[in-house]
Amino acid sequence: MDLNAVQMFVGVVQAGSLSAGAARLGLPLPTVSRRIRDLERQLNVQLLERSVRGTRLTDAGTRLYEHAGRGIEALQEAEQALVSDEARLKGRLRLSLPPTFEPWWELLSLFQQRYPDIELCVYTTERRVDLIEDGIDVALRVGSIVHEAMVARRMLSYRHVLVAGRALVERLGMPESVDALHRFPCAVWSPGGNATNSWRLGDTTISPRGILTTNDYAHLRSRALAGEVVTELPPFLADGALRTGELIALLPGQPMPEQNLQLLYPSHRHPSAIVRAYLDFSQEQVRVLMNAAP
Repeated sequence: MDLNAVQMFVGVVQAGSLSAGAARLGLPLPTVSRRIRDLERQLNVQLLERSVRGTRLTDAGTRLYEHAGRGIEALQEAEQALVSDEARLKGRLRLSLPPTFEPWWELLSLFQQRYPDIELCVYTTERRVDLIEDGIDVALRVGSIVHEAMVARRMLSYRHVLVAGRALVERLGMPESVDALHRFPCAVWSPGGNATNSWRLGDTTISPRGILTTNDYAHLRSRALAGEVVTELPPFLADGALRTGELIALLPGQPMPEQNLQLLYPSHRHPSAIVRAYLDFSQEQVRVLMNAAP
């Protein structure tokens, strides 16, 4: 059954005539008349009796109108409720975040202060989730995006910083070169506990003398603050301690590679008003919260 034709049929009945129905629907009269005749042929019944005085429902037309009219009214009510919810930005937003991404916790708090009727469901993981399979609306990703079925909105770029606690620097001195790091105890981040990770510092790549490998940057920060290791940290985890002098930046002339921070959502799914609000709000707030240059 052609549902568009059924909707035209209901519109004609409610308007009282074909011409009035066509005007209400914003369609040419011949188009409406033809589509209803096609519907009658498809159903093999006559729905309307046409005369110079107008149109009148047949018994079959009355039965179809009673059932279809209720269905179309229900759809219209559902559409109005959806539009109303979207206007108030009321609903659920399902997000994926990397572990220990502290600035985003504050961003989400500010987001809910602006949109208090939005419920956030946050899934924290280091693995690259399948947004469709895992039911995620938007994922926060660090690094390159290679999935063709995804749309990525770039938030900003930043660099990790190489740091050591003041006590370690006072004990072993400042490294004058990348090669000098071999005499320092180091702790490295690895997503899979692989102790063979390397650091790229400027144009030089080094495999540090790792005494600890972990996928938890908060753990690395704790060991650095204790004066036990040299490690790399995202700037948002290092900046506070760098300002107080608890951590010292090492080899600032040999910067680590840029990291791209992006929000990812499925390309085949039209972003809802809630998703669009989240993307725009994040773009607005992220540079302030990450304490990073544009």
